[in-house]
Amino acid sequence: MMRSLFSGVAGLKTHQTRMDVIGNNIANVNTTAYKAQNMVFSDLLYQQTQAATGANASTGRGGTNPRQIGLGAKTAAISTAITRQGSAQSTNNPFDIMITGESFFVVNNGTQNFFTRDGSFTIDGAGNLVMASTGFKVMGWQVDPETGDIRPDVVSALQVMNKDNLTVGAESTTRAYASGILDKNDTNVNSPGGRVMTLHFYDNLGYDYTAKFSIHSTGAEGRYRIKLDDIVDADSVSLVKKYNLNNIEQIASFGNNQPPKEVSAVYTMNSNASYDAAKNAYTVNFANSEILTGYEDHALFKVAGDNVKMVTTLTTGSTVAANTDITMEGKVTLNKSQLQGKPYNLIYENDKWYTKDDKGNPVEITDEAGWKSALQGIEGMDTVTIPAGGVETQGSDVTITFQQTFKTNQESTWTGTAFATTLENTEANQDEILERVYNLTQGTDGKTFSINYVAPGGTAQITSSEDNGGFELVYDVDNGTFVSINGADSATLSFQGAASTLTGDSVSLTHFSNIDIDFTSTTMLNNGKVTTIGADPGAGDEANTGIGRKYGELIGIEVGQDGKITASYDNGISKLLGQIAVANFANAAGLSKAGNNLYSATMNSGEFDGVGSDITADGGTMESGVLEMSNVDLSSEFTEMITTQRGFQANSRIITTSDSLLEELVNLKR
Repeated sequence: MMRSLFSGVAGLKTHQTRMDVIGNNIANVNTTAYKAQNMVFSDLLYQQTQAATGANASTGRGGTNPRQIGLGAKTAAISTAITRQGSAQSTNNPFDIMITGESFFVVNNGTQNFFTRDGSFTIDGAGNLVMASTGFKVMGWQVDPETGDIRPDVVSALQVMNKDNLTVGAESTTRAYASGILDKNDTNVNSPGGRVMTLHFYDNLGYDYTAKFSIHSTGAEGRYRIKLDDIVDADSVSLVKKYNLNNIEQIASFGNNQPPKEVSAVYTMNSNASYDAAKNAYTVNFANSEILTGYEDHALFKVAGDNVKMVTTLTTGSTVAANTDITMEGKVTLNKSQLQGKPYNLIYENDKWYTKDDKGNPVEITDEAGWKSALQGIEGMDTVTIPAGGVETQGSDVTITFQQTFKTNQESTWTGTAFATTLENTEANQDEILERVYNLTQGTDGKTFSINYVAPGGTAQITSSEDNGGFELVYDVDNGTFVSINGADSATLSFQGAASTLTGDSVSLTHFSNIDIDFTSTTMLNNGKVTTIGADPGAGDEANTGIGRKYGELIGIEVGQDGKITASYDNGISKLLGQIAVANFANAAGLSKAGNNLYSATMNSGEFDGVGSDITADGGTMESGVLEMSNVDLSSEFTEMITTQRGFQANSRIITTSDSLLEELVNLKR
């Protein structure tokens, strides 16, 4: 039989195989993450009819080439374009994941690991992350329960929706940090109440509270004291009241809580006060601005200064009730330059004063109403009354007399020259006596005093006390940087284990945890007399450790570009659930297709080590909500289909032509 007949048969079989490969590629043009295949031809066998000979120097003959007759074509290799990335298809499903790079997901059917680029995953009834098509479990790394970080280990199934991940338990606050500016000129810092600073925190049951602190100036440059004033619950109810206790120290302490330190100060009596020894009482005169509502804000009376008298007639020694109408009268003299300047712009000619009407014509000022209209530029002129004869001229100078009625803001006594109040020298009145009767002249050193009692007389040596509670907060006076709080970087809000109520009952406080508060981020700088220091829960680091939290329920799961699966809870907490591991192979094209978009390792691909790797290690990423499409190129496939068809036709012609030759051979016998 003719060799060409069998060569044609071999060619037909080979082209048929190539067509099978092309058909499979086109059939999977929409298969998720499908990798196109390509077939390579090679020649089959050769029949040698004469071997090659070499040159013979003795005979002088040259060498000859071998004579070989080919026996057709065969399939040399079927390769897979496994490293060529397919296009991205958006699905908006958070569990659809596309790999960029040359890595593979690791999935398991219960007995062995397979590898795939198909990232269409879902959650099964047991909470496992699985392939949507096969139910094979997606493999990865678990979270170390001790550290909360991913622990790379032999891959295992990722059960992201197990019962432990559906909720996150409450946790008490254990750390906090203060930040902001302390301005030494802030009036609040220098007041008895101090500058308030609050800290929101949780107990281990998830209930939230607010600790109230106050910052006080000690009088020494760069040195302050910060102490705990109260702790309130979410309804702003003090725990002292809620638990029926004596003081906040029964619940928590912040500092040494030492008793006040005794100090001394000298007070001298004001010139507007007198002491009546028979009545053991002080008489204090009020300034007009103290007793008359609105007087201190009346600009015209401020200008009048001492040129003020009372028009209302009062009897000496009479009691004046609050809200009594008192008419005051004042005088202001304006000279020529003032009246001719802004905002009045008056005209002085022939010993007469003129203003201008709407058309700019001069109009002589002849009465009180005219002067009041002309002087509307004086603040307060619109509310006063100018009585008859209330305008006097001395050459070009003009004196305006004006009246205004005010109301008294408290009960007082009219002494004939001033309003006054009488304060009995009792312990109950000590604060008001110190405020109205005495001036503190020495011995304070900038300290805040809590005065026990004021002895009567012109000068009093008072033994007082300085608050020494809380922690000392120190700043560098040269650059305003933090130095220490109680000699360290942080101070601890310490809770008691239990407290005894006023009725003798015991209240457990073990649900609270001590909170370490870091002050290193605070500074002492000029901030326009405004202090901005505040405290926040947590350590302030990347994880904000120790922040505390309330009980939370799962509201969402997301997969990051590094394959880490993170859960979000309704209390604002995020929790790491695991990480999808990937497999990499030295020769990914050597993987064996196992159907269902799966591959298995072969000797030529390299073995999977069982652990896998982080996808970002070789620059790859995972994109959530996206799937990788097939990388089949239809234009190339149809082109190869044409060449395959023509090749098949050509090989069929070999068979028909060989058949004709055999027919001629048979016909020789005729």
